[in-house]
Amino acid sequence: MTIETGPSSGPSDPSDPSAYAAARAALLDRPGLTGRPRRAALARLTDDWLAGLLAAAGVPSSGASSSGAPSSGVALVAVGGYGRGELSPRSDLDVLLLHDGPIAPELPERIWYPVWDAGAKLDHSVRTPAEARAVAAADLKAQLGLLDARHLAGDGALTAALRSAVLTDWRASAPARLPELRELGRERAERHGELSFLLEPDLKEARGGLRDLVALDAVAATWLADAPRDGLDAAALRLADVRDALHLATGRATERLSLQDQDQVAERLGVLDADTLLRQVYEAARTVAYAGDVTWRAVDRVLAARSGRGRRTGRPVFRFAGAGRGAGAVARGAVARRPLAEGVVEQDGEAVLAQGARPAADPVLPLRAAAAAAQNGLTVSYATVRRLAAECRPLPVPWPDEAREQLVTLLGAGEAAVPVWEALEAEGLITKLLPDWERVRCRPQRNAVHRWTVDRHLVETAVRAASMTRRVARPDLLLVAALLHDIGKGWPGDHSEAGEVIVRDLAVRMGFPAEDTETLAVLVRHHLTLVDTATRRDPDDPATVEAITKAVGTPSELELLHALTEADALATGPAAWSGWRASLVDGLVARAAAQLAGGGAAPEGAAPWARPSAEQERIAVEAARTGGPALSLLARAEGADPGSGPMGVELTLAVPDRPGLLGTVAGVLALHRLTVRSAGLRELDPVGSGPVLLLSWRVAAEFGELPEAARLRADLRRALDGSLDVSRRLAERDAAAPRRRGIPTPPPLVAVAPAVASATATVLEVRAHDAPGLLHRIGRALDGAGVRVRTAHVSTLGAEAVDSFYLTDPAGRPLTAGRAGEVAAAVRAALG
Repeated sequence: MTIETGPSSGPSDPSDPSAYAAARAALLDRPGLTGRPRRAALARLTDDWLAGLLAAAGVPSSGASSSGAPSSGVALVAVGGYGRGELSPRSDLDVLLLHDGPIAPELPERIWYPVWDAGAKLDHSVRTPAEARAVAAADLKAQLGLLDARHLAGDGALTAALRSAVLTDWRASAPARLPELRELGRERAERHGELSFLLEPDLKEARGGLRDLVALDAVAATWLADAPRDGLDAAALRLADVRDALHLATGRATERLSLQDQDQVAERLGVLDADTLLRQVYEAARTVAYAGDVTWRAVDRVLAARSGRGRRTGRPVFRFAGAGRGAGAVARGAVARRPLAEGVVEQDGEAVLAQGARPAADPVLPLRAAAAAAQNGLTVSYATVRRLAAECRPLPVPWPDEAREQLVTLLGAGEAAVPVWEALEAEGLITKLLPDWERVRCRPQRNAVHRWTVDRHLVETAVRAASMTRRVARPDLLLVAALLHDIGKGWPGDHSEAGEVIVRDLAVRMGFPAEDTETLAVLVRHHLTLVDTATRRDPDDPATVEAITKAVGTPSELELLHALTEADALATGPAAWSGWRASLVDGLVARAAAQLAGGGAAPEGAAPWARPSAEQERIAVEAARTGGPALSLLARAEGADPGSGPMGVELTLAVPDRPGLLGTVAGVLALHRLTVRSAGLRELDPVGSGPVLLLSWRVAAEFGELPEAARLRADLRRALDGSLDVSRRLAERDAAAPRRRGIPTPPPLVAVAPAVASATATVLEVRAHDAPGLLHRIGRALDGAGVRVRTAHVSTLGAEAVDSFYLTDPAGRPLTAGRAGEVAAAVRAALG
């Protein structure tokens, strides 16, 4: 698109940098000029300015095809992003000064210096055509930039000759260069992640971003393969528009859509809010990423055929046809096909429709093809998915048994199901199957614990559950519950309650019998209950086990909920699951299972607090006999546990009951820059001489380096005997340290749990953004309020602390309602 800027929009004097800067500022502020028209107008303005600089330097312009015009032997060429003719507000200017003979030494300076003086970022080079081709041959990135070469001024024939030569070189070297280009994309994805799942995505470098669009154009330029174009231009436009708005909102040439900038960017684009903006970005990124997957599979087939590794007898030029062109290959000659399922065969490493398949008469075919592909480690071909989406009728309601079985088969394939699911989703087949999926599709989760969008998290949970199907009697219910457990996040209110309503409807739609529908509803409604209860309630309290047995009515439901809980946590992210958290859940499940089975107590050793370990018993006895603290300190590499982090410390401390113990120990750990990942506190009476408090901690080094064990042990002893003022030391350190700029966070929540949470204590729940010394401040507040901490359960999930404290008065009784309110207010005040 060419945009005329008008005679008054460009700089009147090209050699005056301020004139260009003023014209550029006026263009960016022009009302109604946005998006692609603004980028084209900015490129046109810059073209005119640079052409004027070259002319002022004494180099005449000549057309690429003009006859009889004098040749200057010098050309100014835009390459890379600038060469594509669209400039974002803060884009670099990629410019090549091309010459085919000697040039005046001062010529480059007469062009580059005004650009620098205008404040524009310049990526420049001065080369002959032979030098440019040699650099391109040695440097893939340079070659990609030259593929977009565009004449600006000077000798047009020189630019045209270079473009022709570069394209010829690119097509000749494609078999060697395309694998290298693909590897560059993989490296970028490893460094920057997938754009469609990041809360702060890099719009250019992340997988599915603007850089991948450049790669797809480069592949198309080889004439070997082309990307599916449906929706691709719209996706590219959306990403470029967001990038423009980001540049203008920040005033910087940034590509990262940071959390603090998202509201401004959304406002500039006229988008409802930051979540809607992210969802649009994610949708665009998925379109780009899926087009890349399809394209690179086509490249693999073409290159394999050229090298003789393929199974084709003839090699076509791959073009992606519309849905009506059929589902098989477009190759000439014989093609090997292997049957996979009814109406589905394997061809060239993909699942495609058999020649006799009739999608219009077989509504189960999409699920059957998907299940067959996933179970065989394949994906469904692009043409096949397109045809299925266009021709298949909706499934009848309720679903036939085969449809439900095929869905479970697809989910049971684990990791192999992911690319198949993505292919179906790209063409709208998932929403046809599960209409409620649209509300969770590409929905962001503004929670540091979560790695994925809601829909991808559901798929990942099913992937995790697929490895646990041997643990349950009904793996089909586990897999479907895993896929649907967060389906309520697209609706207002508690997503577990909303999800229960939705899953009841979906289960009937899928043809599940009434009993199975009820089980699925229980699993979705209570998918957070086990982990919340295990980490926030006292496992020795009968009310804790009773809460679980009321939620699930049968041992079968309990085992399903147990597996779903673990799958959900593992699919959430590294901060959501650990060996410690797993042991708490396992113990609670064992106790609940024993009660459901009528056996009362859990099997010996089933829960971490059911029976102290030998080491815990040893130090408890030592503390009881000596009257002083007993310590067990173990440095360990946490990588062996699911989702655990760097090298950490396990600390067990036994001390005769005393006020302020929890806050004191937490303060010492904070002094040593140890972050509490989990903690537990309980009372023991190992020798019958009085209660001993047993604290079990798991901590990680804040900056990756553990303190010396001897020094930590000494400081703990000093703090407990009163010779180390932990609070003063922390205050001094905080005063001396520069304040960190933090992100806006919700205020802390301090609440007293309902009395049914425990019959023997008052449960205080604290949820706050994690910070150094947080647990120390809570402990001091509880000590100052004059209450006893009978047990505590402390968890840090990502950047959020979720803690529960079982409190009694000095006589060991639960607090009155008024007293509990006073304690909660004191803790709230301590957290500020």
